[in-house]
Amino acid sequence: MNNKLLNNLKPKSEFTKNVLTLMTGTTIAQAIPIAISPILTRLYTPEDFGVLALFVAITSIFGSIANGRYELAIMLPRKDEDAINIMALGFIINLCLSLFLLVIVILFHGKIILLLNNKDISPWLYFVPLSVFLIGCFNLLNYFNNRLKHYKELARANVYKSIGMAIVQLSLGFIKAGAAGLISGQIFSQIISNTKLFFNIKKLELFERIRKAKIIAIGKRYRDFPKFSMWSVLANMLSTHLTNILISSFYSVKTLGFYSLAQRMLGMPSSLIGGSIGQVFFEEATKEKHKTGKAIKTFNSTLKKLLMIAMPSFALLYFIVEDLFAFIFGKEWEIAGSYAKILVPWFCIRFISSTLSIVNVVFEKNKNGLYINIVLMITSILSIMFSAYFNLNVEKFLIIYSVLMGVEYAIFIVYYYFLSRGVL
Repeated sequence: MNNKLLNNLKPKSEFTKNVLTLMTGTTIAQAIPIAISPILTRLYTPEDFGVLALFVAITSIFGSIANGRYELAIMLPRKDEDAINIMALGFIINLCLSLFLLVIVILFHGKIILLLNNKDISPWLYFVPLSVFLIGCFNLLNYFNNRLKHYKELARANVYKSIGMAIVQLSLGFIKAGAAGLISGQIFSQIISNTKLFFNIKKLELFERIRKAKIIAIGKRYRDFPKFSMWSVLANMLSTHLTNILISSFYSVKTLGFYSLAQRMLGMPSSLIGGSIGQVFFEEATKEKHKTGKAIKTFNSTLKKLLMIAMPSFALLYFIVEDLFAFIFGKEWEIAGSYAKILVPWFCIRFISSTLSIVNVVFEKNKNGLYINIVLMITSILSIMFSAYFNLNVEKFLIIYSVLMGVEYAIFIVYYYFLSRGVL
């Protein structure tokens, strides 16, 4: 009787099993930063978090295009030999970009500091190329492990990453290292996750199949990724992270610290649940597309799951988020809670839309993805430029920003639906 009951409770579909595997690891990985956040907000100042947000903004922008977006093509070939050559191509591009950034930082260090209007970021600019390189490597390794359905290993890598970051940030925080403690933890965690995922692939002895001629051929076959998807994700990153840079310039690094905490906490569902669902959705939608030319069944199933998660959780969060921030992070961070309340509706819609956006890659509609992200980028920049021009306070800027972005993300969900049906 008990065995029968346990069997009934087990997930029936492979999709659900894979989502739960990734989600379990990701839940633990995200629980660690959440658990230590109340300590970190008492060890570090809003200014320290602002410097971290600035560093993350810069590295995320360049890290998103570090591989020319060839990492997305790793999922598509039928043969692992083709996939490993795509990975090799991405690595070469990543290395070249990182070395180029190092030269730029060395030659124009002083001018970059003036442009960012923040002296505290100065020593950490030299670590930007390293962080960009590590982000690029992680993206390659992540997609290859995903291709091989190494979901447990991906989950473990995320957990190790969070543990490493927590240890460094807490240790340096207790000795009052300032922003250095936060950024050091960020870099150390990237090294840990890359090491774990690399050894998962190394033991398969696939690297012996890398050939120069194959790299060139496969690069031409999937040239639409650097041609369209690279600029698409760059626009997407600029829409998010350029806004952070401009908040620091137009308002203050302290304001950026408050905003970055609100953004990070509200973004947890996307990275915690949406990321796990999205990875499995990618794999399942690709399989359905190969069989039927459509991905509507996988799309509808995923959309229902996302709605069931998002609607009640974000609705509850809207009413308690201000008190929650003050209680958890301390009275000094109450302003971040006010910012979060304004952003909740947008983050709810973005959680759903961003998870489903991978359907563009499944159908190789990279040009459309580019147009979508250009719209988001323009909206972000115009929102903050408009607010700065009319001297609007940060709360009014966030209202304008949240409404416009929420409407756009909702429209994109409708587009993804028709694309998955094979209509577009």
